[in-house]
Amino acid sequence: MPDRQQTVFAAILAAGQSSRFGSTKQTVELDGIPLVERAAAMAARVCESRVITVIGHDWETVLGACAAQPGFVVVNEDYKNGLGTSIAAAASACRRCADALLVLLADQPLVTAEHLQTLIDSWSGSDTEIVASAYDDTEGPPVLFPSAVFDDLRSLQGVQGARLLLRDDRFRLTTVRFEPAAVDIDTPLDLAAIQRRGKPSPRT
Repeated sequence: MPDRQQTVFAAILAAGQSSRFGSTKQTVELDGIPLVERAAAMAARVCESRVITVIGHDWETVLGACAAQPGFVVVNEDYKNGLGTSIAAAASACRRCADALLVLLADQPLVTAEHLQTLIDSWSGSDTEIVASAYDDTEGPPVLFPSAVFDDLRSLQGVQGARLLLRDDRFRLTTVRFEPAAVDIDTPLDLAAIQRRGKPSPRT
């Protein structure tokens, strides 16, 4: 478990164009709560006001959906160039005040605050240890990146995101299995499937 004095920020990636969904999915409601607001509220349970929400496409609408949540917002004007640019924007925003950055997606509605806390608790505090969620025979977000990775995060471009850093020999990877993280919302059918299986608790 990391030292209590170490500061962990959360970054919610909510800048994408939602091309497969057909509308701004970040503001689509699940159980009456927009996805981006749900993610921000969940992150705040773990990181309090140290929550960065990265927006870009249709930013005014997305901002309206999460404006009541703690933390602050970063507008990624380069969002059309892919997910990597949003991670870069978040890392740049907190590089001087964070010991680690917990990166999560706004469209993973089954991720819980308890899982985010487990990721933080599983981190040794080492500057070179990455802690990722494990599901569907892969590793991915939510992911905790220590500050030694921030320069790499700030240089990201394109749709690849930070996945290659999970295989980088400079860093040690720890994983926490959490199969619900495999569920994301890319299309209206995905949303309907989650609604049929039972909605997650609004604030977890």
